[in-house]
Amino acid sequence: MAHGYDPRRIFYYGESVLLPEYRGRGLGKRFFAEREAHARGLGRFDIACFCAIERPADHPRRPAGYAPLDAFWNRRGFVKHPELHTTYSYRDLDEDAESPKRWCSG
Repeated sequence: MAHGYDPRRIFYYGESVLLPEYRGRGLGKRFFAEREAHARGLGRFDIACFCAIERPADHPRRPAGYAPLDAFWNRRGFVKHPELHTTYSYRDLDEDAESPKRWCSG
């Protein structure tokens, strides 16, 4: 119940990526709408959230032409909460071993 949230009442959206060739066609909006409808249909959640990786602007894995998705998420009612964060350990493509990465909640 950290920060006053009951984890049993939070629907967590797993990570998702829309390939560049499919962007700008309304598929991201539809995807969010469908998973929100699914979570509402379950009838036992008050909040939906997801995490996004936090990488510095000069990170070598940041794609060319990267544009933050904050505005996209905000238009769907999500608000970034930097006070709510976690760390996942995994091996990035350019790493030899797993390392912890910080993710922030939205």
